[in-house]
Amino acid sequence: MSELDQTSAPVLEALEEYHRRAYSNYSPPGHKQGKGVDERVLKVLGADVFRSDVLATGGLDDRKSRGKVLSRAQDLMADAVGADHAFFSTCGSSLSVKSAMMAVAAPGQKLLIGRDAHKSVISALVLAGIEPVWVHPRWDTDLHLAHPPAPDAYDQAFRDHPDAVGVLVTSPSPYGTCSDLKSIAEVSHRHGKPMIVDEAWGAHLPFHEDLPTWAMDAGADVCVVSIHKAGAGFEQGSVFHLQGDLVDPVRLQESEDLLSTTSPNVLLYAAMDGWRRQMVEHGHELLGSALKLARTTRGEIDALPGLRVFEDKLIAEEASHDLDRLQIMIDVLDAGISGYQTADWLREQKAINVGLSDHRRILAQLTFADDESDADRLVSALADLTRTSFPAPKSVVLPTPADLELEQAMLPREAFFARPDIVQVEEAVGRIAVEQITPYPPGIPAIVPGERISAGVIDYLRSGVAATMTLPDAADPSFKTVRVVAN
Repeated sequence: MSELDQTSAPVLEALEEYHRRAYSNYSPPGHKQGKGVDERVLKVLGADVFRSDVLATGGLDDRKSRGKVLSRAQDLMADAVGADHAFFSTCGSSLSVKSAMMAVAAPGQKLLIGRDAHKSVISALVLAGIEPVWVHPRWDTDLHLAHPPAPDAYDQAFRDHPDAVGVLVTSPSPYGTCSDLKSIAEVSHRHGKPMIVDEAWGAHLPFHEDLPTWAMDAGADVCVVSIHKAGAGFEQGSVFHLQGDLVDPVRLQESEDLLSTTSPNVLLYAAMDGWRRQMVEHGHELLGSALKLARTTRGEIDALPGLRVFEDKLIAEEASHDLDRLQIMIDVLDAGISGYQTADWLREQKAINVGLSDHRRILAQLTFADDESDADRLVSALADLTRTSFPAPKSVVLPTPADLELEQAMLPREAFFARPDIVQVEEAVGRIAVEQITPYPPGIPAIVPGERISAGVIDYLRSGVAATMTLPDAADPSFKTVRVVAN
């Protein structure tokens, strides 16, 4: 039994005490707890946001952090989920993933990475000079969907690259599909190497047994979670958890400190602290209700003409290992429309936003915060969608997996800093990319710096843009030109 008091929320309690003492501040932030903020701003944001925007050190805690406010909150988070250590980050899981990678791999060292990784992983490769050994997902030709790489693929990659220092796995995917983390951890540890899991979409997983196994329980050494994605934190609130002795906690914290801000937002800390307490006290009940609601909602949507909700078909020996059923993947192919059209129509006509859309599906996420009225609104809107006429969608060219598995011809860091040529996309076949090009969402790069561009990936991206796919990180979002390494 834990000796820590999980009913405590150190950050929130310190903030409450801060308000009680009514400090006068001759230090940042310059708005002085909202006194200097324009009334028009306060009307939208509210005065309490600024009232609680205080310095972490020399505000929430004293200049020496003698109250150990943050460290106590982190200890409680680790205790709540069964990790050895937890570190809060206010720069999102994008920073936390970079920190974890730099704690495991040094410049020039190899790291096994599933090629379904988020773009933040590529940023870490560029920053740190780590050499990726890509482990490719399994392509589902029926669903036109990439399932997570198999454990055997990681094992083979370790045998092919015995000098690799660890492995990075992304699970759950933005679609809610999950890797066989337990088997991959066993593979990694059999080779004596740590496993990092980018579990940004899985902060809620430790708190209900009917959700997929969370990374620490599966044997991960480090896992990164985004509290804002499926929890009750603000955007950018992230935690990385650590267990075992394969990753040095000091190196991990130093890596985070190297990349992080020296002006963290206390509001983010407070929300993460409060959400942890909420999950410990009520998480099982709240998530159980959410799963029940999701089950009913899935059935109602699947019964609508032209719409299909995938579940069991996603989980098989040659597919995904598990599925977060709070993520409702809705295929609109039989309705004769695209996911892009669906997402745009829902926003414009029904004031509903969905988290992900692609050429043939959308993803609707439910959390413990949703109730029956929220689910009914979604189902009703989708029912109206099926009774609406749309122009035929533009088709997206989907090449074979081989066309999308590009050769890593240079290290991402070397390519990123190479002298670029700007060429027409049709002239880029066979050239080495300088830039990263990422259809978003879900944020998985189609082209990584240092990869040799194929005709297939050009056809995919060019047709995707014509079908309203978004490429937010491309130098030319219209994808008429691309930056390549100069000859």
